[in-house]
Amino acid sequence: MPPCTMHGHGPNHVIAIHGWFNDSAAFDAMLAGFDPERFTIALPDLRGYGLRRGVGGPYDIATMAEDVLMIADALDWQRFSVIGHSMGGKAALKVALTAPERVERLVGITPVWAGEAPFDEGTRAFFRSAANDPAARQAILDTTTGERLPTTWLKACAERSVAVSDKEAYAAYFESWSGDDFGEAASTIATPVLVIAGAHDWGIPEDLLRATWLSQLPQARLVVMPEAGHYPMDECPLALARQIVAFLEPELAR
Repeated sequence: MPPCTMHGHGPNHVIAIHGWFNDSAAFDAMLAGFDPERFTIALPDLRGYGLRRGVGGPYDIATMAEDVLMIADALDWQRFSVIGHSMGGKAALKVALTAPERVERLVGITPVWAGEAPFDEGTRAFFRSAANDPAARQAILDTTTGERLPTTWLKACAERSVAVSDKEAYAAYFESWSGDDFGEAASTIATPVLVIAGAHDWGIPEDLLRATWLSQLPQARLVVMPEAGHYPMDECPLALARQIVAFLEPELAR
């Protein structure tokens, strides 16, 4: 089984998939909001990230989904929920599409949709440059959090993203999460879905989520976090946890 950080020992099983800029530690700050008596959360590192730096690819959405299902099998979880942040949200859709009978609920945190990202060539080239340029990573972080967070935090996050990921993996994942298109197939997913938007997210704003996730998945519901941009796990972790817990186990919200 790929290495995982585990939180809790409860009956509600969850696998959390991190995004492009972080490893499994992306979710650390929100874990305090999940009762360990009620939840068991597996937090894997993707290939090329964290404890899996140096692990070969493929570095793509399909392989991410395969690895998640491998983890579920190793844990003997026949049914589980999936949380995915950003590109991890696209991977969560792939998991639900591949094994619909196993995924109980799906949470997308500022998530990428299953279709091709609506980038113009200039934006696509700039995002590609981030594989080799920490300043470009910092600029992306700044824009996607609404140009409102401290430069010190942005710089530290950009530097950490370099430290926890292999350049080859980082570059290849961009091509996959931005270019892969299984949107038509994803629209058949019937799993209950919660979509979390950040009010200050200029990268994946509320209107884009409504035009993709909410338009294609009629069972999905949207929650907008007023204090967040693209990284609500950092910007408002406990408020985020409350929303997710209320969706995964409504009785715990009371």
